[in-house]
Amino acid sequence: MKYDVEIQLRVKHRQVDFGGFLPGNWEEIDPNRKHPAVILLAGGAYWRRSSREKEPVALKLLGYGISPWILEYSVAPETFPQSLCEVLTAVEWLREHSDEYGIDGENISVCGFSAGGHLAASAGCLWDRDFIQEMLGDPGVLVRPDKVALCYPVITAGPYAHQESIRCLLGDKAEDETCRRLVSLEHQVGAGMPPVFLWHTAEDASVPVQNSLLFAMAVAAQGKELELHIYPHGRHGLSTGDFTANAGLEPGDAYGCAGWVEKAAAFFCGTGKK
Repeated sequence: MKYDVEIQLRVKHRQVDFGGFLPGNWEEIDPNRKHPAVILLAGGAYWRRSSREKEPVALKLLGYGISPWILEYSVAPETFPQSLCEVLTAVEWLREHSDEYGIDGENISVCGFSAGGHLAASAGCLWDRDFIQEMLGDPGVLVRPDKVALCYPVITAGPYAHQESIRCLLGDKAEDETCRRLVSLEHQVGAGMPPVFLWHTAEDASVPVQNSLLFAMAVAAQGKELELHIYPHGRHGLSTGDFTANAGLEPGDAYGCAGWVEKAAAFFCGTGKK
């Protein structure tokens, strides 16, 4: 995959790849148009990153005039909060380089799938925690994502946990109850939480839909902006929900949840279109 822009971010002891696609501008429309940006975080239980949740999603968002960026965040044996620090650093980098790449520096979102959804939700919940700010050199709101989109996310380390994700995330601290509560994000939604877009399928047998419901209730309890979609059918990991990212479908075919992409694009762009 060839990006329009490709860099490496240095975060603590790690270098991670970060690449993005830039929507075109045309003289007859607006050559100086600023575009929303979205950082995509593929799923994979915090031990890998699924390719199906990278380029297929990025290309669809690009078609909506959104600048999609893919972060190859650290996975096991790296543990919390390394990958979180990488995501927040990526947000800050995009904000600092927004003019250079035609990006709206006040509309930078994070979108994650499965375990990547946990990481995206962590960015929304934990960006302002003292220990995270200290690790990043106290950048303040520069690292705060403007919006967060969660696609069939891992959320909790409680009864509905996807245990493999939690084990890979916490490593040798996976049984530490204090650590497990910190990464149980239904307990971590606070005043700094940005607007949330959330979707899941009720039939998900890998990451139960209760993960999304728990997080939605926590966001609602804080009075934060929330858009929630629960689709009745569909397995875990459907990505775009259509033939571009799923085997067994013919060109043009799609599952019932495929409409999430258009809804999310409206959320990212701030148009309010449903």
